[in-house]
Amino acid sequence: MQDLVKEVSYLLRDKGLMLATAESCTGGLISAAMTELSGSSAVFDRSFITYSNEAKIDMLGVSAQTLDKFGAVSAETAQEMAIGTLKKSRANIVIAVTGIAGPTGGTAEKPVGLVYTAIGLGHKDSKNEINVFKCNFEGNRTEIRNHTVYKALSEVKNILERALCD
Repeated sequence: MQDLVKEVSYLLRDKGLMLATAESCTGGLISAAMTELSGSSAVFDRSFITYSNEAKIDMLGVSAQTLDKFGAVSAETAQEMAIGTLKKSRANIVIAVTGIAGPTGGTAEKPVGLVYTAIGLGHKDSKNEINVFKCNFEGNRTEIRNHTVYKALSEVKNILERALCD
């Protein structure tokens, strides 16, 4: 994981970008991974830990209607979390994650291990591009959360590497 964090940090620094996160099921693990690296303040702005629906609404502006219609664990909620993070931070790229880490809380429609990750690009004053990824991870709670962190940072790395080629 540390190598991935170093690569993401290098790419962010190289592009002059800042990262922010909105984390539900990971409870701050992505931001902890990013800030483990010395000098991370040059590329990491902030994190919103929005575990409850109220926090998603209050801190990020997620619509109560979205939560009622689609649920906290949905592509729509992840997208709104990412948009809110872009609006309420000075970041150019954001990660928003929401999912069911288990061992309880899963249903037939939304099983344990279901995670939506949204990667947002843009800025609070511009049109934003949001990419949402759906994953069904296997394992216990710790493994699901760690898989989520790795997947989110890997997607950011992939986006940043493509941006360097453009």
